[in-house]
Amino acid sequence: MSMALAGMIAGMALGFAGYFGGFGAFLLVAALGAVGFVVGRFLEGDWELGDFFHTRGDRRR
Repeated sequence: MSMALAGMIAGMALGFAGYFGGFGAFLLVAALGAVGFVVGRFLEGDWELGDFFHTRGDRRR
């Protein structure tokens, strides 16, 4: 699936949630989508847990 198609589907889901469920549902769908994105990146191996936990000295490389 292309990124444009995935973005369109996510936008439509947020639009439906906002229209039918109000702003709270919109925020819930957006937050769950962000969590799903991060989990998907971890499962695909694009990110590692250590990428988020660096000391200040590690970032200067």
